Amino acid sequence: MVPKDKKLAFTVYLYLGAMFITSLVVSNLIFQKFFYWKPFGDVSVFGANLFEISVGILPYPITFLITDLISEVYGKKKANQIVTAGIFASFFSMGIILLANYVPAVTYSPVNNEVFSRVFALSPIAVLASMLAYLFAQYVDIAIYHFWKRLTKGKHLWLRNNFSTFLSQFIDTFTVVGLLCLFKVLPWDMFYGLVISGFLFKVLIAFLDTPFLYFFVYLLRKRFGLKIGEEINLEA
Repeated sequence: MVPKDKKLAFTVYLYLGAMFITSLVVSNLIFQKFFYWKPFGDVSVFGANLFEISVGILPYPITFLITDLISEVYGKKKANQIVTAGIFASFFSMGIILLANYVPAVTYSPVNNEVFSRVFALSPIAVLASMLAYLFAQYVDIAIYHFWKRLTKGKHLWLRNNFSTFLSQFIDTFTVVGLLCLFKVLPWDMFYGLVISGFLFKVLIAFLDTPFLYFFVYLLRKRFGLKIGEEINLEA
């Protein structure tokens, strides 16, 4: 790869990383708002409404799409580096929010202490549960993705994209809901309903993002002259 192409490849990687970290941090900031999506009408699963979920789940699947794209084009090491950076960014942002929540608001502040705390002062247990689940699921996703990539010799992109995402999203959903119930943030009678509802929503999104992965992989392969299964080495 000529120096100019390598510089462009690094820039693309940098922007993908920025999108990944932004999606992850935002999902933790907005997760306290819930909505009810009813594509199949009123359906309940184990006492919980199907697709009655947090808005924090909306940007979350983007993180798995980006790690799959980075895995495909830049390799396992670069994908893991982005995941680690996302963890650091999440905890750093939570630290800033806790500090901002500690500082008292003046009387003329448009947002008073109570409103700020209600919206931004996230439950430490909820954030910890989310981060532990995310960390485990993302590393599993990358590992499974590359297992299928080696097994299929770089072919069948749809297979490794969906199979890795399905398992990792189930692990993520099961772990985060389980931890929230364990620490009594959520009642145990909602466990099965929330796990099934959250997992099915993520599976649906995984199906929908597959064409986008094919499109972006095609563009990057064409631009950098990559063969099927070939990866860009930014450190060479």
